Amino acid sequence: MPSVQTSDLIHPWDVTPAEAREIQQRLRERVECHDRLDPVRLVAGVDVGFEDGGRTTRAAVALLHFPSLEPAGEAIARQPTRFPYIPGLLSFREIPAVLAALEQLRQRPDLLLCDGQGIAHPRRLGIASHLGLLTDTPSIGVAKTRLIGSHDEPSMEKGAWVPLLDRGERIGAVLRTRTGVKPLFISCGHRVGLETAIHFVLACTTRYRLPETTRRAHRLASG
Repeated sequence: MPSVQTSDLIHPWDVTPAEAREIQQRLRERVECHDRLDPVRLVAGVDVGFEDGGRTTRAAVALLHFPSLEPAGEAIARQPTRFPYIPGLLSFREIPAVLAALEQLRQRPDLLLCDGQGIAHPRRLGIASHLGLLTDTPSIGVAKTRLIGSHDEPSMEKGAWVPLLDRGERIGAVLRTRTGVKPLFISCGHRVGLETAIHFVLACTTRYRLPETTRRAHRLASG
């Protein structure tokens, strides 16, 4: 598979936290939160775990056919962890290994569902936005917990959602993916509008709280 990165957006990873924040501020202007997707036939779940007490980053990608959700491929990449754990800067810790995993796939995904935030992030550039931008691939943030923002509680039935707001800006949705279970926090990553993001998350969800993309990637990332 050819290089997955968009050349004019490549930046160094060996940076200080202050430099990382500057990169985020620069890249956020390039994020597109409207639909610009080709037909979606392959969806990929992206998740990251750590080994050796955090010294090794283990990135996993699970590729599924859509809409059947049948397995289409998988990849795992391990790299030394080079960036510290700093909330809001996790993409600098995780994406280098994710890019290496994506390079291993024989088929390029049409849509990425990332275990983490999209624009529901202090600088509007969580891992889903950062990764989608670097690879020029439509992407969605599918987070299990809230990073920023406030919201009402969605009703208890599957498919119910309410806006996630930050200083009056709608930055995502709090989505009930299964009746009676805790909601997920969905946000635009890149090239996907919020309503479309909700549609794909629900379409990838079966009888569990997490979409199959996330569940399969998590199993790979956790070993």
